Amino acid sequence: MGRDTGPKCKKCRREGEKLFLKGERCYTQSCPLARRSNPPGERPKKHRPRRSQYLLHLREKQKARRIYGLGERQFRNYVERAKRKKGITGEALLTLLERRLDNTVYRAGFASSRSQARQMIVHGHFQLNDRAVNVPSILVREGDVIAVKEGRRDKVKTIIEANKDREIPSWIERNLEAMKAQVIAPPNLEETGYNIAANLIVEFYSR
Repeated sequence: MGRDTGPKCKKCRREGEKLFLKGERCYTQSCPLARRSNPPGERPKKHRPRRSQYLLHLREKQKARRIYGLGERQFRNYVERAKRKKGITGEALLTLLERRLDNTVYRAGFASSRSQARQMIVHGHFQLNDRAVNVPSILVREGDVIAVKEGRRDKVKTIIEANKDREIPSWIERNLEAMKAQVIAPPNLEETGYNIAANLIVEFYSR
């Protein structure tokens, strides 16, 4: 998958809301969205032109893809996988995205952002069920235990300390002293913190 190295703050401005792509900076007044809400490359407008149905679907898809840091092909694969599951496809899609290992590490407060969580996993800082892991896209299951490797604790201690006060979702149980987190339930989509209309995403790929 190709890496998106463009400015992260411009992605938030493009979607018109915070996507929390830069960790702590997103919670401060340093966030560019706090100063400029207009999309990049456009001057502020008093009246926004009406969006077409296609644009509404596209922007919702792009927003979700940017939040979870996925390429187009990878994101499409998750949509196709969600379609094969029973129940509401949109909810199945968001559940799959929340179950990614990099997202779970971020949600547990072991990283400041999903991109940082992905980098830490690739660099081999974590174990999944006592086995070394370096694949951010692994889907965690109920009962799985994610832990910082014994020899890597000094390297990630500062990062975990900086995120210790962040709210942890109810489906994750965290032990800061042991630097472990356990998945105790399926992801609760009401706790994502994002307003994602997953049905629009499904409709976009059903055209």
